[in-house]
Amino acid sequence: MTIFVDMDEVIADAYNAHLNIYNQEFNAQLTLEACHGKEFWQCVPVEHQQSIKDHTRRDGFFGDLKVIADSQEVLEALSKKHEVYIASAAMEFPQSLREKSDWLDKHFPFIPWQNRILCGNKHVLKGDVLIDDRSKNLKPFDGRSIMFTSPHNTKVTTFERADTWKDIANKLL
Repeated sequence: MTIFVDMDEVIADAYNAHLNIYNQEFNAQLTLEACHGKEFWQCVPVEHQQSIKDHTRRDGFFGDLKVIADSQEVLEALSKKHEVYIASAAMEFPQSLREKSDWLDKHFPFIPWQNRILCGNKHVLKGDVLIDDRSKNLKPFDGRSIMFTSPHNTKVTTFERADTWKDIANKLL
């Protein structure tokens, strides 16, 4: 199989990074539970929303993301049986290209640079499986679409869902 895997909110925990930065900068106590079903910027006062949107334009934001639990082990096992590609819409934040590549080198060295697609629109992907947290990427995909759970997509019910990487292992290994 050819499997495409998104980065942010699938293997790299950007949502918690937004939460931590926001809570630190605004001396807030916002929790993940309070954000279920919403984009993070929708969870804060209007006067703070632009600050949240600007997080992803900061140098270092993508390079410092934590790895989502069990993603390394499951992706390594999948890569031994299937053709695994990382597909990230990195062109939305051009400064993220180097950071994302370096992050993958550090945390997913078993996925070679040749299997990294740092792109714009993911509608060009052709393969068997796409694991992503965004409906806009899963909807046009011709293969099997698996929505990886993130706080912002908890109310979406139109796709096969995986809440954890152990769920992915059960579905694909």
